[in-house]
Amino acid sequence: MAQQRDPLDRFYSVIPAGGIGSRLWPLSRADAPKFLHDLTGSGSTLLRATWDRLTPLSGAHRIMVVTGRAHRAAVEEQLPELEDHNVVLESEPKESSAAIGLAAAILRRREPEVIIGSFAADHVITDVRGFRRAVGEAVAAADAGYIATIGITPTEPAIGFGYIRCDGTLGIDGAPSATKADTFKEKPELSVAKKYVADGNYLWNAGMFISRADLLLEQLGKSQPDLLAGLEELAEAWDTPRRGAVVDAVWPRLPKIAIDYTVAEPTAAEGRMAVVPGDFDWNDVGDFAAIGKLHARGRASDLAILGEGARVLADASSGVVVSQTGRLISLVGVKDIVVVDTPDALLVTTSANAQRVKSVVDALKLSGRSDIL
Repeated sequence: MAQQRDPLDRFYSVIPAGGIGSRLWPLSRADAPKFLHDLTGSGSTLLRATWDRLTPLSGAHRIMVVTGRAHRAAVEEQLPELEDHNVVLESEPKESSAAIGLAAAILRRREPEVIIGSFAADHVITDVRGFRRAVGEAVAAADAGYIATIGITPTEPAIGFGYIRCDGTLGIDGAPSATKADTFKEKPELSVAKKYVADGNYLWNAGMFISRADLLLEQLGKSQPDLLAGLEELAEAWDTPRRGAVVDAVWPRLPKIAIDYTVAEPTAAEGRMAVVPGDFDWNDVGDFAAIGKLHARGRASDLAILGEGARVLADASSGVVVSQTGRLISLVGVKDIVVVDTPDALLVTTSANAQRVKSVVDALKLSGRSDIL
């Protein structure tokens, strides 16, 4: 009797590298989004660190990156090991359903029994061993016929993340901690977030999805049949000379919708969504307050300073300073301040208002100031 193939041998990592990180403006721009920056001071960009986390799990030859055409050169410069046939370029941003769905459709045609895992390019995880354990369990759950996600154990009642309510263990071989995903919750008000954390059955939704490619596409087709039809048309032409023409014709008409709505929530409602708790440290670096927290670990100073050649004088001050100009920045008696100094834009806010930076980006879009976005 032939030995059954290990599910990890069929595993393929997918890195969606899109979005501009509007809450990190003016550091993160359309032509230099946050995943291309080193926001941790480690010497690696967020994209490179994501690649290095995934390589031991799937191997460098089994990692696909989905990114915008404008970012191809930068992505390939940072990831010289990335194989050309594993670069998927979006002609325009279309949200996660299209990005992950296209990767799944392409990979299923190449390898019908493939299990894919989608991991954002801009998250920070330092406990690599804990991450790999959780992914291993999620792959086992996917092999058992579930769509799996990794939920992060909350450390505080955060309002910047969605939550997943868990309900009972599933008893999956190879995934002892996997539980049933009952419902997905939107980003809550603080009072609701406190109840979630106190309840103990809620995890942060980190947007990591692991599934057999065929099952993911099946679920996507139930809620968005037109989207699935477009993705299948693209996948059929992808490894042929017709790719360019088909992409130009099909991609613009695909709907923009997050995979949480097209796959995760409907699958949870059917009882086919598994959650593997992730007890490793995780940060989606969603705003400048998050950057401040990252740099506060093990640091005596209350001021985080980023930027090669940054010149900062501080007296009784705390917060975050990001400098790209070399200009002298002096802070005197200010607490939890955020200063981001770039050659063509200056941002000054506070950590408490860091989430509101997106409103500046929205205002610039309305005013037509795309030159500084």
